[in-house]
Amino acid sequence: MTRNFKPFQLLTHLLLAASVFVLLSTPIAAQETPAEPLEPEAAESEIFKAPVIVDGDTLFFLRGSSALPAPERAERVQNSIIEIAEASDSPSVDIEFDETELGIRIRADGVMVSIVTVADAELDQMELDVLSFLHGEAIEEAIIAYRANRTEQARVSGAIEAVAWTIGFALFVVVILWLHRRIRRRTLKLVKRHLRDVETVTAKSVQAEAIAALVRYGLNFILLIIFFLGFYYYLSFVLLAFAETRYFAQLLLTYLTEPVLLIFKGILSYIPNLIMLALITWITLYIIRGMRVFFDAVEAGSFEMGDFEQHWVAPTFNIARVVVILIALVFAVPYIPGSDSAAFQGLTILVGAMLSLGANSVVSNMLAGLFVIYRRSTSIGDRIQIGDHIGDVVQIKLMETHLKSIKNELISIPNAQLMNSDVINFSKKTDGSGLLLHTTVGIGYEEPPEKVEAMLIEAANRTKGIKAKPEPFVLWTALADYAINYQINGYTTRGSIIPKIRSDLHRNIVAVFNENNVQIMTPSYMADPPEPKIPAEDWDGHLAHESGDEADK
Repeated sequence: MTRNFKPFQLLTHLLLAASVFVLLSTPIAAQETPAEPLEPEAAESEIFKAPVIVDGDTLFFLRGSSALPAPERAERVQNSIIEIAEASDSPSVDIEFDETELGIRIRADGVMVSIVTVADAELDQMELDVLSFLHGEAIEEAIIAYRANRTEQARVSGAIEAVAWTIGFALFVVVILWLHRRIRRRTLKLVKRHLRDVETVTAKSVQAEAIAALVRYGLNFILLIIFFLGFYYYLSFVLLAFAETRYFAQLLLTYLTEPVLLIFKGILSYIPNLIMLALITWITLYIIRGMRVFFDAVEAGSFEMGDFEQHWVAPTFNIARVVVILIALVFAVPYIPGSDSAAFQGLTILVGAMLSLGANSVVSNMLAGLFVIYRRSTSIGDRIQIGDHIGDVVQIKLMETHLKSIKNELISIPNAQLMNSDVINFSKKTDGSGLLLHTTVGIGYEEPPEKVEAMLIEAANRTKGIKAKPEPFVLWTALADYAINYQINGYTTRGSIIPKIRSDLHRNIVAVFNENNVQIMTPSYMADPPEPKIPAEDWDGHLAHESGDEADK
């Protein structure tokens, strides 16, 4: 049951909202106190003149004085015209003109209506007799129209007209409700059909339901505006069908139609500018498309540009595209509606001040990103070290660089920090020998140095990843208090697995020294032990010995 009455509840709410909107937008006015703004020809005339209005039609303007203000005088003439019109049902009026000391007096059916004075003639810049004749004609037509609009035939015709407008409005409401229901049913289906690829590309981060909700909201908002306009004009036309409410109907039509016409006139006046904006947009898109074709050809190798590297293609295209768009904006700004207004200029200054004050770090990161991209010190896939972070470069953006650490962590480093820090690149080859991997051990003075060097070189030769040519070599780095610090150095071309190679080197050093009964010194100690601190036997031999004992048992 609730589902069946839902459209009617919606209609009730819309009608209530529209009624409130119309009441709030309609000025409180009557025939006797017109609120229509006038365009004066002089400041003095604006103060001392007022219109005579009957049934919403302005007949003429009258000038006032300090003794009889213009609004009061106009109200007296209006009341006289209405009283004479209501006093008879005759379809004709007898208009008479009499000259007096004050001016020309106008009578209708023997009753004085107004006196046209010299001041009135000066106000309209006309001869007194001509102006009085025109006032008499306007009064005659107003009385005849007033009587004609209040006959039984006119009221029946007005009622028929109001019923016809009501039927048309009812059909209009039915169409609005039908469109509202159709939008609810079809929006999601259409969005899912046309935006299926968007969900696939964004891994459903952009849900079709969310897009459908936005589209539905926009369409319903447009329907609501159309409904308000339809109700506004329906109410105006219904009020216009009856003489007593025609004045308010004309006010409603004036207060809505004039802004709408003004908007349409503004749109029509901007059509040449819109054509120019469309032309600038088309040329810009055409140039960007041509640049895309060119850079695709450079990336494919169809064009050779000297030392221009392939990983520069995408950032160079993006920079060129931004430059083209900025140039297009410079040409398009003069054609944008309101671009020459003080508000637009103030907004431009405000945006510029905000960017200059709050975007220092952003600009520095962007410039640093350009240097990182084009200076060739770091490329995607390189293993680098920045401070304590070691990882592979997976992406270089305009603002930041992403590293994947050796622990498979994603590290985001601002490009400004990348520019201002020491960067160690393990992947770039400076010569054919490769990187020099090294580690240091401390051995007591009692061990022959030749023996220690031979053991370290043996450990390096056992390590997979260290090159045999050039051969590993040993350096004496320090003569410490209790030991000589030997540094084993070996070349490797596998910069991406240096932690693994160094770990294997340490393992092999321990193994070789244990095999030769040589103790690796600790950083500090109190005295030499009676026997060297080395394992009695290797772990594999220990496991074999235990297995043999268990077998004997």
